[in-house]
Amino acid sequence: MKRLNAETVLLTLGAEGMSLFRKSGEALTVPTKAWSVADVSGAGDTVISTLTIALSGGATMLEAATLANYAAGVVCAEVGIVPINPGSLREAVLKDAE
Repeated sequence: MKRLNAETVLLTLGAEGMSLFRKSGEALTVPTKAWSVADVSGAGDTVISTLTIALSGGATMLEAATLANYAAGVVCAEVGIVPINPGSLREAVLKDAE
């Protein structure tokens, strides 16, 4: 983090979720949100794109990472590289909130 002068670093850990490291030294774990895994193809791209759009929309880094984790869980349930759509993402978040 020091060499990159980064405020935060997010590491994806597959089935272990994600780790979010902050410049302050704080380290947070974002648990996985994958209920069933059929194929992990495209999960990393889904994380990057969802994280970026969430941050662009005003989410905190932790909020964006959590949303990206849900999105990765949704695409991992499908075979092949599939897009994440807002309806599927919303359903995943609401399902977990029940």
